Amino acid sequence: MLDRTAPGTLAVSGALSFATATTALQMLGDALRAGDRSRLDLAGVRNCDSAGLACVLAVLAEARQRGQAVSLQNVPAGLRTLAQVSGVEALLA
Repeated sequence: MLDRTAPGTLAVSGALSFATATTALQMLGDALRAGDRSRLDLAGVRNCDSAGLACVLAVLAEARQRGQAVSLQNVPAGLRTLAQVSGVEALLA
């Protein structure tokens, strides 16, 4: 689910859904708290529901609270559409 091979990037793959969101939130938070990652690459996310969107937003919010700038790369169209429909697309920037 997480790949740390690219410098500064944490690549996420698989599903971000109701079934995986709790685990993903914990894993992403732990990985970003180390402070050596400033990008989340979502190219490998094959499906995402509202819980997955909430997970991504929570991770970004937690990083911002710590003063850590984290950007998103390769946001899947489905996730972006879900964010638009939910009125939170600006939070993905």
